[in-house]
Amino acid sequence: MYLKIAQFILILILSPFLFGVINRTKAFFAGRKGSPLLQLYYDIFKLLRKGAVYSTTTSKFFIAGPIVSLSAVLTALLLIPFAGQPALISFDGDIVLFIYLLGLARFFTVLAALDTGSSFEGMGASREVQFAMFVEPALFLSLAVLTRITGQSSLSGIFSNARMSSWVTYDPLIILVLGALFIVFLAENSRIPVDDPNTHLELTMIHEVMVLDHGGVDFAYIMYSAGIKFWLFGTLLVGIFLKGYSCGQVTASVVFILGMILLAVIVGIVESTLARLRLLKVPHFLIVALALAIVALIISMR
Repeated sequence: MYLKIAQFILILILSPFLFGVINRTKAFFAGRKGSPLLQLYYDIFKLLRKGAVYSTTTSKFFIAGPIVSLSAVLTALLLIPFAGQPALISFDGDIVLFIYLLGLARFFTVLAALDTGSSFEGMGASREVQFAMFVEPALFLSLAVLTRITGQSSLSGIFSNARMSSWVTYDPLIILVLGALFIVFLAENSRIPVDDPNTHLELTMIHEVMVLDHGGVDFAYIMYSAGIKFWLFGTLLVGIFLKGYSCGQVTASVVFILGMILLAVIVGIVESTLARLRLLKVPHFLIVALALAIVALIISMR
């Protein structure tokens, strides 16, 4: 139990670091020095020392949005295994709770955006919900495929080292699931080519436009939630990629963290080499993830 708590605290500390890796990777490809690796830590601590300004048109839903969102992703983090070891909380069917917690975080983020009464934030909220119609089924079906392969309905059971060593015979399915989850990963974390986290053009923003009116501590919660969410979805990808890898716990933890850093580098490369898709093309891109998940599920049921 103490080891699991230590691993959970380690994740809380390391999550914002991955955004620094992405930014430095993008800076390298652009021929720039880039921001410090710990820039997100500086930003969060700076925002925590500031107050928040609330519009007279907003209600308590606007204040609750960042708090509930952060609470939901932190609770979801309790369900995620680390380096093949069981999570702090694990039970049959916890994948459903995991997906619903992420949906709860999205719901309150959208609700807070709509509560401002801003047409721009309402536009971003509308886009977020529209894209979620494709992303959430793809995530659910991908996890359903992994459940079929392993015979386990909990995240800890699916990603345990003992179970994952038998995945070799399912390599074609794993490739399909990896493709679907990678698209879901990019979409859920508002990364290129679905969204651009660094854009300041309101007409092309999705996630960032929903949090324009947040500031101070509230915005710090939002930024930290983004780091945790990145780790959540990254864990699914790295866990699948490292299937069957068995070694000592310390070595496994180091390899897993290196895998997360490598994933951040890959995201940086993707954002350096690809352009953001036109908004009308984004649903087509997300449908690819849904199609891959459906095909994988059909094959797994044969």
